[in-house]
Amino acid sequence: MEKVVSKNKQEKPPGAVEVRQSKQKEMFIEQLKKTPIVQVVCEKIGITRTTYYRWHKADREFAEAADMALADGSGLVNDLAESQLMTAIRDGNLTAIIFWLKNHHRAYANRVELSLQQPVSEQLTPEQEAVVKKALALASLTEPEQESNSSSQNHE
Repeated sequence: MEKVVSKNKQEKPPGAVEVRQSKQKEMFIEQLKKTPIVQVVCEKIGITRTTYYRWHKADREFAEAADMALADGSGLVNDLAESQLMTAIRDGNLTAIIFWLKNHHRAYANRVELSLQQPVSEQLTPEQEAVVKKALALASLTEPEQESNSSSQNHE
């Protein structure tokens, strides 16, 4: 993945260490696509997590490939989990049914009720409004698009 260049700009053939690291990096990428857990993949190919993070920092091409492999592997596990969830739902597993409904149907989602003991006529200061918006975003009660839409509507 990486070429070694001497001071006089001539490429020198890769040494044993470079060849071994290149093979390890390739194996790492392939394993990460199947098992998207860095620690597990490090153990499988015989390197430390420190080595992986050093490679990730020093080799941009490897970092991009590793990040893409991690995303691919996570997608594979997500697909597998969704398949198992669908099977559990078909088998009548009530926990799986509740989980699906809470996460995919607005009527079953968890709700948070806010009550205010302040007269409606009082306006929030811009600082208070920013704190409330940040708190709602952190609580995952609003989506970023909703926040920007609501703030633009409030200022009109």
